[in-house]
Amino acid sequence: MAKMFGGIFGGRSESALPLYNAVVTRARAPHWYLDGQVPDTVDGRFDMVAAILSFVVLRLEKDPAGAATSALLTEHFVSDMDGQLRELGIGDVVVGKHIGKMMSMLGGRIGAYRDGLAAGDLPPALLRNLYRGVDPGAPAVGHARDSLVAFDAALTALPLDAVMTGQLP
Repeated sequence: MAKMFGGIFGGRSESALPLYNAVVTRARAPHWYLDGQVPDTVDGRFDMVAAILSFVVLRLEKDPAGAATSALLTEHFVSDMDGQLRELGIGDVVVGKHIGKMMSMLGGRIGAYRDGLAAGDLPPALLRNLYRGVDPGAPAVGHARDSLVAFDAALTALPLDAVMTGQLP
């Protein structure tokens, strides 16, 4: 019974922490900010973490055994964003509203990237979500598109256990 309520009462499993750390590491790769021209700002870094996280969640969705890890991964994201907001000086009174907005943004991105991949047309989702409507030019968007499509293909090829333990391509 205690295990069932662990996430609710602060006893979150650390089993997805290596995966979350791998997501953040991939999102911090310099090529996103140099070749992909993702803005190297607080918002740009959030957008890049959300993009990589979205693709990992989409991979976990492909196998029912990935559902629990997906939920834990999202909990790590919330915890990390909470800490980041507090470091930026956002107080207790409004941090919850910011987290709620970030979760909504993440959900929207997961849907947009899912739809973009299915349609074979990822750039509109990238322009809206990764670049927040500011077109950095075809080479930058092409770099982000090609890199994320390759990441998605490599994730799909990985066994679920490798993904769940943070062995990302």
